Amino acid sequence: MSPEAKAALGARGSRPAFSYKGVDGRPISSESLAQRVSVIGFLATYDVHSQVEARYLALLEKHHSPRVNVAALVLEAAENQPLVEAFVASLGLSFPVAMADAPTIAGEGPFAGLHHVPAIVILDREGREAFRHAGFLNEAALEQAVREVERTSPPPPPSGG
Repeated sequence: MSPEAKAALGARGSRPAFSYKGVDGRPISSESLAQRVSVIGFLATYDVHSQVEARYLALLEKHHSPRVNVAALVLEAAENQPLVEAFVASLGLSFPVAMADAPTIAGEGPFAGLHHVPAIVILDREGREAFRHAGFLNEAALEQAVREVERTSPPPPPSGG
């Protein structure tokens, strides 16, 4: 893992509250991602690096679901939803993908300061931001970051029954 990626695995803050409606209707929210390590990709349809990052996210989902949640927020205006739907279909993405709201696109809101694409945020099992990387993150570095967050994340709550 690069020194930059290691530095991104910092102290965990508070649990951000967020809610976005996926282009297919599935939610991406602090509630829907709760109790699992969750990887959120910040992407744009016009960015070739975002397309590659989306494929890495798809591989991550394939190898780690249901243990790890995967989702994406597209940092584009709402009128680009048809482009986002085509992006999801052409890449064969099965994880939820949502349009970000204006504050998120501007780098405000629950993911303050993050308005670059591609970017990755990983939330721990308590929903706290445990990793942030602005810029392209290759498949091996993404995998390593997920494993490190899993290793250092509080254990999942016991199943009731």
